Amino acid sequence: MSDALPAAAVSRRPDRLHWEDFQVGQVRTFGEHAVTREAVLAFAREFDPQPFHLDDAAAAASLFGRLSASGWHTCAMAMRMMCDGYLLHAASLGSPGIEKLRWLRPVFPGDTLHLRTTVLESRPMASRPAVGIVRSRSEVLNQDDVVVLSMEGIGMFARRTVAAS
Repeated sequence: MSDALPAAAVSRRPDRLHWEDFQVGQVRTFGEHAVTREAVLAFAREFDPQPFHLDDAAAAASLFGRLSASGWHTCAMAMRMMCDGYLLHAASLGSPGIEKLRWLRPVFPGDTLHLRTTVLESRPMASRPAVGIVRSRSEVLNQDDVVVLSMEGIGMFARRTVAAS
């Protein structure tokens, strides 16, 4: 397998965010996603059909006290805010995964979510010098600025410049 990345996979357009644009300690806040009852029910029917995500009576009797979004739905909404906030405007090369994921508070229909991402680590990838690794913590907050989800993960981004070997 070649260490070179396919030209189509790496956007070197200057208007794209590259690895060099992610500095340790940098905080980005973005998104405003309204959580609707219809979306909560649709996601639950398709992917997480637990009663407290689908039925008002079951939800009232649950720990949540009322209909709540699936944690996986909250993750999907976070991903949408990340895409709209920066990933679709970046030379993103994907992610090997999430290291930590915590659902801290329930998300309810009527909530409005936004996302805060903090860069924790940034380094070149040793095996592929054209790629930079960014480890970050992303927090989803509701309209009261209460953190409802926290996750840490790694993103891979094309580098604008690669040092000569």
